[in-house]
Amino acid sequence: MSNRKRPVRQMPLRALAPNILTVTAICAGIFAVLYAIERNFQWAVVMVFIAAVLDGLDGRIARLFKSTTALGAELDSLADFLNFGVVPSLILYLWSLQALPAFGWIVILLYVVTCALRLARFNVMSREAPARPANAPGSTKFFVGVPAPAGALLAFLPMFVSLADLAPTENYPAAIGVYLAVVAALMLSRIPTFSFKRVSFAADYSMFILLGVAGVIALLVTRTWYALILLDIVYLVTIPFAIRAHASENKPRNKLVLDIESDDGAA
Repeated sequence: MSNRKRPVRQMPLRALAPNILTVTAICAGIFAVLYAIERNFQWAVVMVFIAAVLDGLDGRIARLFKSTTALGAELDSLADFLNFGVVPSLILYLWSLQALPAFGWIVILLYVVTCALRLARFNVMSREAPARPANAPGSTKFFVGVPAPAGALLAFLPMFVSLADLAPTENYPAAIGVYLAVVAALMLSRIPTFSFKRVSFAADYSMFILLGVAGVIALLVTRTWYALILLDIVYLVTIPFAIRAHASENKPRNKLVLDIESDDGAA
């Protein structure tokens, strides 16, 4: 019987970089809950925002380093469920909804389950993506419904309004609960929303786009809550445009053109 040791398989550290970012995002989500328990809601929201930034980076780092794995994909989905489903609902409950315990608990359960169903549907559609039309919902150009990170950003809108000292929205838990249910419905709906990774624009406007990004960053640093309110409003405004763009791309071709092509084929 051989006593030879099996060679140890080496793995470059860069291969773990995407998963390190995902685990860091999970830690940020847990810290967000901790801050919320201590009623430090400003830092709770900041932690969720950091988790969202890390969520946007891990996939890109994986593709850059060519280190995408099935484990990384599953870990990323679990992190999304925690950071954009469980964590925002708990923060909102501790912030306002606990004033109506039964109603508030039902609403956050609805939101969490909706987020889980949305992520499960996204995972299934991602695996089936090669067989889907390029302009179908769920393709790289459109999402089906509001994605989980955007849903979390929208869910926090009443809190942003309060933190900006515009209105004491925490005093209206019933309204916040109804609003959270609407966000959950948008997440689970089948309305198309833009996947901004594939958004294109005329090259002549590139300088204006860069100036706009610089303005948003400056606003985030100097007037954080106002900037987040603005981002929420802008995202909501894009939804009708996404519906229109998707409907336009899925219009059937002109019947006359189809008839001509049929005649050509018959000839």
